[in-house]
Amino acid sequence: MPFKHNASRRDKFAKAKCRVTNWAEYNESLRRLGDVTIWLSEDAMARWSPPPAGKRGAQRRYSDLAIEACLTLRVVFGLALRQTQGFVRSLLRLMRIDLPVPDFSTLCRRAPSLKIAPGRKPTGSPITLIVDNEPCRAIGSSDHGEWASDPRRSGLDE
Repeated sequence: MPFKHNASRRDKFAKAKCRVTNWAEYNESLRRLGDVTIWLSEDAMARWSPPPAGKRGAQRRYSDLAIEACLTLRVVFGLALRQTQGFVRSLLRLMRIDLPVPDFSTLCRRAPSLKIAPGRKPTGSPITLIVDNEPCRAIGSSDHGEWASDPRRSGLDE
């Protein structure tokens, strides 16, 4: 009886038309999706906390550069705000950099005042995030030559 009961729904989903033929290449492409390189310059670390505003009231704890870096990571990886906070905290811990991480409510509140470049997710290539005095940008491996060819940054690749 169960065979006849499910017969109307049996072929509802079509089989996949694309089959993987080169499993080694497919597995390596999946590994590359998780490859992340982050460049954080000394100037950017120095500018992570803003200078005193000289006005009355509460001072900002994080500069626009810090918020922009976190929101760029959020756009590139498609993370929620709380996930972004945890991701940035773990990245800074792995890099052994002692900087405070903006919490999710600060990211949410300050996001409308900043212009974040729309992210494009590079497929199958490593992601490189560059944080320096210029606006943050995330590039794929094909664009990495532009970063490496800049004479100001040539020493960072080694």
